[in-house]
Amino acid sequence: MNAQTTLTKGRLESLDILRGLTVTFMCMVNNPGTWGHMYAPMKHASWFGCTPADLIYPFFIFCMGCAMAFSLSKFKGNEKAGVWKIIKRSLAIFAIGFALNMYPFFPTDGGHLVFGWDNWVDWLHGKRIFGVLQRIACSYLIAGLLIFSLKTPKKIIMAIAGLCVAYTAILVAFGTEPGPFTLEGTISRKIDVALLGDSHVYHGYAFDDGTRAAFDPEGPLGSMTGAASCLLGYLIGLLLRKDTKAGNLSGDTVSRIFVFGMICLALAELLSIWIPIGKPLWTPSYVLYAGGWAMIALAFFVYCVDVKGVHKPFKPFKVMGMNAMMAFILSAVIVKSYQFFHYSVSTWFGANEFTSFCHSVLFALIIMGLLWILYHKKIFIKL
Repeated sequence: MNAQTTLTKGRLESLDILRGLTVTFMCMVNNPGTWGHMYAPMKHASWFGCTPADLIYPFFIFCMGCAMAFSLSKFKGNEKAGVWKIIKRSLAIFAIGFALNMYPFFPTDGGHLVFGWDNWVDWLHGKRIFGVLQRIACSYLIAGLLIFSLKTPKKIIMAIAGLCVAYTAILVAFGTEPGPFTLEGTISRKIDVALLGDSHVYHGYAFDDGTRAAFDPEGPLGSMTGAASCLLGYLIGLLLRKDTKAGNLSGDTVSRIFVFGMICLALAELLSIWIPIGKPLWTPSYVLYAGGWAMIALAFFVYCVDVKGVHKPFKPFKVMGMNAMMAFILSAVIVKSYQFFHYSVSTWFGANEFTSFCHSVLFALIIMGLLWILYHKKIFIKL
């Protein structure tokens, strides 16, 4: 199998497959039959720790970084155009994320349109500004600007370290009791409220007394370490692009990526002695831990697909990965549209963990089926 045949129109098939697997698992984790009955691997850690569900988000950002090594290479010698591309794409991703927060774009009550100025004001007053795509956009912007500014892998490694050190320093210097990495003491929560306003921030986390906290896990400060995750992917992407372009993609490439992943995992475990692994704050130890697993997963798919030439079993994930943005948009719109049909998922699938899991699988298959149609019609979202 010639490694160069797996690179089509600037896309590495194994990377599309990993992205597709990530998006498929995202559809499952975000859409159980009921949140009250879920198998443990499908749940996010409450604060510290990392479950399989907590790896979805950083895997996607890691894949984005890998893809940047291929997509940004065409701007060599024309960095100004590349920077404008980064800025415009970041704004587009952020806008899509904000639009999904706003959907269905008018206040509703039981699936019916609600009229009246006061209703519109209340509706707008409670809309969240940041979200998953918004964090991706900010991370992409920071990482992209650093890539064009620093250029060399050694400097980018230093940038990853610098982002993690600066982020930790901010948390520690301005954190309060009971600790800078806790929900109660993190400065990130105060920055969210100061910049966005209490009503425009996520309220999904609770203090020990049960009151809901104004803390956004996709808020602006964490974009620093989000960019670090993206840059880790970019470095691995550079390695893959170099070996693919030279026709040297082989078991040696896989071994190097695997070793880098193991090193990241070891460093994450060591760093976690002082800085806990946690997705809500996107701590530096979490960057290394999730990045390490992403490298190991990518090494597996590179070996199977690009080195050994095994393609057919992974095609469903390739379909998902080549239209990942559409998968995210469809899943969000479908769930938010349930109210118009007065459909309650928990009524049908909320009996126990098994039925809840069945809905997760069914939902992912529906999204996959819709994307399969788009795939064969060659319809892809490209920003």
